[in-house]
Amino acid sequence: MRRPRVTKPSSPQPSGRQRHDEKITVYISATELLALEQTRLTLRADHGLSADRGRIVREAVAVLLADFEEHGDGSMLVQRLDGP
Repeated sequence: MRRPRVTKPSSPQPSGRQRHDEKITVYISATELLALEQTRLTLRADHGLSADRGRIVREAVAVLLADFEEHGDGSMLVQRLDGP
């Protein structure tokens, strides 16, 4: 008997600029917030890209999850969570 083929869900794609129905609260340090804001300003000044902090975070999450899906144990997420 043949087993049904199991497919992995595709990598999550960032939702970009749209209304979102779900919300999470994430606490970050002042240093992390400053780095996020500096990144937002650099994207605008150096690359001509306008993105709010939420969109930058959603893009970062999508990249991290895609890396995890592709590399598993060797992913950046596992390496960073595993720590030194």
